[in-house]
Amino acid sequence: MELSFEDKDLFVCCGSAKFARKMASAGPFRSYADAVSAARDIWFNQVDVNAWLEAFSAHPAIGQTASPAQSKNNTSAQWSKGEQSTALATASGSILQELSEWNVLYRQKFGFVFLICASGRTSSEILVELKNRYQNRPIVEFQVAAEEQMKITELRLAKLLSGKDHASSASDDTNMIGVAKKSEEDRVSIISGHLTAGLKSPPSEALQRTTRSRPPITTHVLDVSQGHPGRGIEVHLEKWRQDRPRPAFYGLNTSGWDTLGSSITDKDGRSGPLMNTVDAVEPGLYRISFNTGKYCPGGFFPSVSIVFEIRETQRLEHFHVPLLLSPFSFSTYRGS
Repeated sequence: MELSFEDKDLFVCCGSAKFARKMASAGPFRSYADAVSAARDIWFNQVDVNAWLEAFSAHPAIGQTASPAQSKNNTSAQWSKGEQSTALATASGSILQELSEWNVLYRQKFGFVFLICASGRTSSEILVELKNRYQNRPIVEFQVAAEEQMKITELRLAKLLSGKDHASSASDDTNMIGVAKKSEEDRVSIISGHLTAGLKSPPSEALQRTTRSRPPITTHVLDVSQGHPGRGIEVHLEKWRQDRPRPAFYGLNTSGWDTLGSSITDKDGRSGPLMNTVDAVEPGLYRISFNTGKYCPGGFFPSVSIVFEIRETQRLEHFHVPLLLSPFSFSTYRGS
């Protein structure tokens, strides 16, 4: 089965006219994997900076339903709404206000809208990521935003392919989750499962990028004083920079840590993804920090940090590092 697209269809997936034209010319494609491979090559190697900015401008700010560029494109607006459905469903008035304020700060610094593949992510998780990425240098953030745009493009290509095989439009990401029967944490698995149901063909080996179903480092918080999960706690994961000398005591030096990810614990006390899902984790020193002072203002610990080491022989293992917390004590252990 060969897959071909028109410019207008591809423009819905990625709001760059130059990208859409080049993708349409590159087809037809033998499979979804071939289409994604072509899309990545065109996006990162063949279009210019103006094409990136054009695509960025086609997205609404997080918390809005449509961008000005989407006002005449109902499909794009519907897909944006579906991609933000989890964030909007979990957003309080105060979080929406804070998102709006940080969106303004972000645009003032970088010159374009904050772009993130929002599918399945709560408003709190997105807010933490927004604050974290605001610290980036502009040249770094420009590349990060381009990567996020490609994630969105891949998801929308999957919807577009499903739409060619089904009369109904896949405009709500919850439908994709139901078809794939997998977690939103594994974006590739979602697309693979969606295409298996929609195109009646097995997923390409190109989609099997990792055998893990979750990141290699995870955590959760248990409030042992209350006997329930620690909900709404900000969590950060960092790694000690390999180009920095190894100190005898890591608590005395804070300048050698690079942030890998941040999240907010959910109703079960579990954090969202703190790093990418990869087969082999890099050996080295890691630190997980918890904003316990905000969770327990009257407690003894304004924050808690857990430093641990992953050795070369442990690259393929999973590391679950939970926090057992009370107002005046805490403990942890190496889980799996």
